[in-house]
Amino acid sequence: MISCDEATAICDKNQYGEASRWDKLRLNFHLLLCKHCKTYSKQNNIITKMLGNYLDTCDGSKHLSNEEKKVLDIKLHEAINKK
Repeated sequence: MISCDEATAICDKNQYGEASRWDKLRLNFHLLLCKHCKTYSKQNNIITKMLGNYLDTCDGSKHLSNEEKKVLDIKLHEAINKK
């Protein structure tokens, strides 16, 4: 069994396609048993999708304005509450 710290690190690597098959297997096993890491993984995926969609349509700046952050925060909470 891997620790929660290891699980979140693998989750982050997996988000960018950098996790090995062995890492993914260990992560999935950990997520079956740990509700906190499962929640982290779900939120991480939602944020990645939201930011990916946003960055595809933004003006090219590397920083979000406060208004943009508020909009993303609202959308994140809506997406989490849906699932």
